[in-house]
Amino acid sequence: MGALALAACLAHGPARSAEPEFTLVIRGHRFEPAELRVPAQTRIRLVVRNDDASAEEFESHALNREKLIPAGGTAVIYLGPLKPGRYDFFGEFHPDSARGAVLAQ
Repeated sequence: MGALALAACLAHGPARSAEPEFTLVIRGHRFEPAELRVPAQTRIRLVVRNDDASAEEFESHALNREKLIPAGGTAVIYLGPLKPGRYDFFGEFHPDSARGAVLAQ
């Protein structure tokens, strides 16, 4: 029965490959890197790590995303597929310093 189950799984084709992963780090109330280059027309996995001692919120009107990242915490945000262009984001709690953009190319 095991061989039959394996054959049935293989008949459906290979498993979908994982999305490419990119990382943003919040440090000193800033996003690093401030500009993140990603492939256009591709769904991506964005990992946002907060190295600060206070919470920050990743927010982007252009990407239609909002995610609270606690102090010392990490969040995963899926984006795309994105058309080529610039997608600005900011930190809701420190909007003057925590700014950046995703550049889909």
